[in-house]
Amino acid sequence: MRTPRGKKLQHTLLRRVGRAIADHHLIVDGDRVMLALSGGKDIWTLLHALHLLQKKAPVAFELHVFAIDQGFAGFDVHRISEYLQKYRQISSFVLFQTSFHEIMKRHADPRTCVCALCSRLRRGILYRLAREHGMTKIALAHHADDLIETLLLNMFFNGRIKAMAPLLRTDDGSNTVIRPLCYVEEGLIAQVAESCGFPIIRLDCPASSAQQQQRSVIKKLIAQLECEHPGIRASLLSALGRVDGRHLMDKGFSYRRTTNDR
Repeated sequence: MRTPRGKKLQHTLLRRVGRAIADHHLIVDGDRVMLALSGGKDIWTLLHALHLLQKKAPVAFELHVFAIDQGFAGFDVHRISEYLQKYRQISSFVLFQTSFHEIMKRHADPRTCVCALCSRLRRGILYRLAREHGMTKIALAHHADDLIETLLLNMFFNGRIKAMAPLLRTDDGSNTVIRPLCYVEEGLIAQVAESCGFPIIRLDCPASSAQQQQRSVIKKLIAQLECEHPGIRASLLSALGRVDGRHLMDKGFSYRRTTNDR
């Protein structure tokens, strides 16, 4: 990050992450923030951004890194722990090993995407570890493109208007998930990761290419639209924060509005 280009990338990253934190009140004074480090470019970039903001933020918060070994081939905890030694403000590093890769093999329905099962298992582990270690926030590395793609995936294939919230409290109130990269596009993350030289770890994901087809279709559609109409991505992201329920067909919303008007 010492080059002019690297400094510019870092400045843009920190500005967008800082704005997301301020807009959605993602981190407050005294927070103990948990990051589940898989070794991918997104989570490395998030850790890098939060570590830098930790030095200048007006609130004091802790960073705790958890590496969850899911049993996938390619996971190298030694590369992760070696690189983490450069971060002096990481409060703790915890390695948790699980065999749910084998669970997925036994119980996954071949007709459906294993990503859903993997996500549920991983989320359950994250929530439990967060409670056991007294974490107040769980920071996930979903970026702007993830939010947009999820919105369109749900609309096209599930018939729902739903994406990912920057801040989400679990139904039982015991955990809070935050997404500080919600204003950061994947392209910027890739540039930052390359400039910083993060030790990217690519896991042997069990999801087949057929199971990833829907997301691939959405990615190509957005890329094509962005090429033909620059600003499409920004407009879609903005739409997630400007929802007018009066002009949708949500029967529950219509009922509540009618009742409140009485």
